[in-house]
Amino acid sequence: MKTLAIVQARMGSTRFPGKVLKELPGGQSLIGFLLARLSKSTAVDKIVVATTDREIDDRFAEAVRKLGYEVYRGSEGDVLDRYYQAALLHNPEVVVRITGDCPLVDPLLVTQVITKLADQHAEYASNTNPPTFPDGLDVEAFTFRALERTWKESKTPYQREHVTPYLREPGNFKTSNVANDTDESSGRWTVDDPADFEVISGVVAHFGSRIDFGWRAVLAFQKQKPELFAINHTTVRNEGATIGTGQKLWKRAKRVIPGGSMLLSKRSEMFLPERWPAYFSKAKGCRIWDLDGREYIDMSLMGIGTNVLGYGHPEVDEAVRGTILAGNLSTLNCPEEVYLAERLIELHPWADMVRTARSGGEANAIATRIARAASGRDTVAICGYHGWHDWYLAANLGNEQNLAGHLLPGLEPKGVPQNLCGSVLPFRYNQFDELLELVKNRSNGAIMMEVSRNLDPQPGFLENIRKLATEKKIVLIFDECTSGFRQTFGGLHKRFGVDPDMAIFGKTLGNGYAITAVIGRRAVMEVAQSTFISSTFWTERIGPTAALKTLEVMERTKSWETITAIGNNIGARWQELARQHGLTITVSGLPSMIALGFPGPNTLKYKTLLTQEMLKMGFLATTAVYACTEHRPEIVDRYFTALDKVFGLIKQCEDGRKIDGLLEGPVCHSGFKRLN
Repeated sequence: MKTLAIVQARMGSTRFPGKVLKELPGGQSLIGFLLARLSKSTAVDKIVVATTDREIDDRFAEAVRKLGYEVYRGSEGDVLDRYYQAALLHNPEVVVRITGDCPLVDPLLVTQVITKLADQHAEYASNTNPPTFPDGLDVEAFTFRALERTWKESKTPYQREHVTPYLREPGNFKTSNVANDTDESSGRWTVDDPADFEVISGVVAHFGSRIDFGWRAVLAFQKQKPELFAINHTTVRNEGATIGTGQKLWKRAKRVIPGGSMLLSKRSEMFLPERWPAYFSKAKGCRIWDLDGREYIDMSLMGIGTNVLGYGHPEVDEAVRGTILAGNLSTLNCPEEVYLAERLIELHPWADMVRTARSGGEANAIATRIARAASGRDTVAICGYHGWHDWYLAANLGNEQNLAGHLLPGLEPKGVPQNLCGSVLPFRYNQFDELLELVKNRSNGAIMMEVSRNLDPQPGFLENIRKLATEKKIVLIFDECTSGFRQTFGGLHKRFGVDPDMAIFGKTLGNGYAITAVIGRRAVMEVAQSTFISSTFWTERIGPTAALKTLEVMERTKSWETITAIGNNIGARWQELARQHGLTITVSGLPSMIALGFPGPNTLKYKTLLTQEMLKMGFLATTAVYACTEHRPEIVDRYFTALDKVFGLIKQCEDGRKIDGLLEGPVCHSGFKRLN
């Protein structure tokens, strides 16, 4: 039989870019080493490398040709079509599939699989069904006719990307398998990431200039040097075929970005470890598309609370595009920062001056510095979450649980100077007596607090704080990075009729564009000139431009009324759905940032299950919904239709079904945890 081996390979690997041309000990590239070994199979008549037609693979294609092998270039995503078109050019009877991440492919195993296909008169044969050889020795062989039929009948993206799923489906074709006499499938000899490459490099170095060593020789070496092969032992076999492109990139990110992401709240582990899509290719309205092109409805955090008008609002984006065309940054100042300052003061008549920044943490640090300078005192009493800077994490010096009740438990103050201990003291929300105790015998310069996050203030709570701050000449700061523009057109403090000395806005202010603001009374804000607070990119134009247009759209549409109504509706429907299923739940938070809780020992497991099952039904969902104006009634209805099924599963678990049997991966994190 005329047999064609097709090796699929590309430079754009999500987890390990460029791996196919990485140099192994001895100077040969990974792909060169693979092809040299594969060419030793006596059952293979010709080898073709099938890569993509993208520019990134130009250098790879040229390198393979220089090695003396033919290259076919085709679709990146439709790998099945790439195989079929490559085979069609050579009219083989049998096609062998080898992947470019298997440099230790054993030519004898290749021959055995091809022989098995012929002897059994099969249409598909492999040594992976079930796997009994180490990962990295995978060989699949099939008739060209079976490939052609598979090419015609495979419809799903998964089938097209992974080439052989349709061939392996029971009943489609006559199949056969080559099995080893002992199960060695726990071995990992493939190359998906740098740890794998380190193992393979060790193997190649051990055998020196030889390329003809068999897989059993490698197995013997593994038993001699288990510490080398332990480097990549945590990686799951064929993980690349079971996880999406986003999770592949997430694993890669954790090698080059501490924690994997610039924002703790966007770590996959906070949602669905090992399954969360992690990255987006496009976002519009309340819909997000992942790197595989799958569309989801975002019924979770909407940009971690930034996009109350929905993703990609046309008016805001158009204003930003105009700014880009006109120029974003120059030696001169942008006029929009003046217009924005005037607009924010207009919305808050008690305020006289404004400083802008680009992140909430920056704005909190600015406000704290100004307040300390204005009061002439260092100690700050805090209530709520206020960012990552030294001044805030100092609250955990001496007691790492001080901030546990302020959104994120487990925040370690490593790197925060020890001499800041005692400079920041927390008090609990609605516990005015705790604040009184803090300021009694201390020289407090500021009170930094969220107006509300999960609870409404008890009667007199905010008023008493305002009175205390005035009497003690303490600067009162309301951190409204999260709460601003959600229930009122401006700060939430307007709803309660209590004015601070300073207020901080972020999140919703630019509808996804980076802009934050600190507003305050002149007597306090003027002191900013006596201390150094300055940053180049606080003067760029996009942020204030986006904020001005966002404020305009908010005011015209009364967005705060819409998202509050949406959130109240969701909270009520959660309660009703729980009642129907006989479940006990809690509902808390600002209406437009409504949160659901499952009391009891399985809280995090239920949260993970909810995210897992909703993802399958096309929703990004967790136990909180940050409402946006694009959450139309029909979308919310679809969400509850899907959620009904999840509540049903949770009820089964409450009645005795094992929750662990339903979870397909690890349980989500509840707070800050260091990632390995």
